Amino acid sequence: MLQFNDFQRTLSQPAICRGVGLHSGLPVTLTLKPAPAGHGIVFVRTDLARPVSIPALAEYVVDTSLATTLGRDGVKVGTVEHLMSALAALGIDNVRAELDGPEVPIMDGSAAPFTHAIMEAGSHELDAPREYLVIKKSVAVTDGDKQASLTPARRFRISCTIDFEHPVIQGQSFDVDVNDRGFSREISRARTFGFLRDVEKLKTLGLARGGSLENAVVVDEAAILNPDGLRFPDEFVRHKILDAIGDVSLFGRPVIGHMTAFKTGHALNHKLVRKVLADPSSFDIVTARRRDVEGREPGRASLAGALELEPLVA
Repeated sequence: MLQFNDFQRTLSQPAICRGVGLHSGLPVTLTLKPAPAGHGIVFVRTDLARPVSIPALAEYVVDTSLATTLGRDGVKVGTVEHLMSALAALGIDNVRAELDGPEVPIMDGSAAPFTHAIMEAGSHELDAPREYLVIKKSVAVTDGDKQASLTPARRFRISCTIDFEHPVIQGQSFDVDVNDRGFSREISRARTFGFLRDVEKLKTLGLARGGSLENAVVVDEAAILNPDGLRFPDEFVRHKILDAIGDVSLFGRPVIGHMTAFKTGHALNHKLVRKVLADPSSFDIVTARRRDVEGREPGRASLAGALELEPLVA
């Protein structure tokens, strides 16, 4: 289980994922390497004459129209949300994510391949306590009838509802505590999805060149086109939660709070993150005391009161 009052963690050894970029359709290799305490998750474009590093933080988000894209000095890394979701849920704080292209590979459209690679690589504790972003008061954002909020809670939990005017999707709701076990079992395998009419339109614009029934659930006007059908009856809302975990991870620290989302997407998720960060009274940054870390109860998965953690002193 994901531990609170824990040391920071990184990978025990490198992990490699190879695939194609969703929009470019070009082959890309992602290499996840161990990193020291305080490093955070940092993407590095190694295909350039001079490698460019882009921290996985909200301030580096440059586009949310089709996926979550990070950028710095004119260099971008796209479709980071599925990888970020897996890293966050598995409790990995520090990684150097090297890419030889402009997109994280889409793999099968879910976070399962990343989850498998991270678990195969293993993880270990570093000699530094983990910091948390603890929500102190409710923060909400809206966009028409879309809504997203973060409220105080004793763990990180997401409750999500979607409502498409489509006979296959319609209304779906799901609620999950975000930890490694729940994520692996309930969320990681949920694939990205799209409507056939939208996919065809994107391809005419030179986008979604790597998209196929191998890495997305595609729906026409009345049915699911994938021969093997769905992995879950409510796979669509589960994938929205997967995306939200990845987007919220761009706080740069594990979150302790309850996210409620209605018809949310990347743009609204990031609007919520930015609103929280813009109001320092809405959150505390806390760090575990060493005696709490060393004396924690085995298997403890929830925060037994944020007051047991010390506020981080600048």
